[in-house]
Amino acid sequence: MMAPTDECGVIGRWRITQADLWDQNYLDLCGPATLLIAADGHGEIGFGALQAGLILEFAQTSVFFEWDGFDEMDEVRGSGSATLQEDDQSPEIDFNFHNGDQATLKAVKI
Repeated sequence: MMAPTDECGVIGRWRITQADLWDQNYLDLCGPATLLIAADGHGEIGFGALQAGLILEFAQTSVFFEWDGFDEMDEVRGSGSATLQEDDQSPEIDFNFHNGDQATLKAVKI
């Protein structure tokens, strides 16, 4: 499943623009909602009151990740994936809290 990172189309900085569980005001609560996928196997995500670091596994059009961080000062962790959509080459992000919410996010390149 591991593709060379230079071939992964999800590497970059993305602006989270939509979520199935939250509105844009919540997503941008503490600043613009963003996802960073870095070629070194690490990343970051921030939306609402959540700030988390990502450990990444790469495929050609997707990444899979484990994450941990803080949400409203509580330690949280989970897993997820970001997969480029064929129609617009923007990722759909499946974001899962351990023993909690599961959300689908959409993003655009910045």
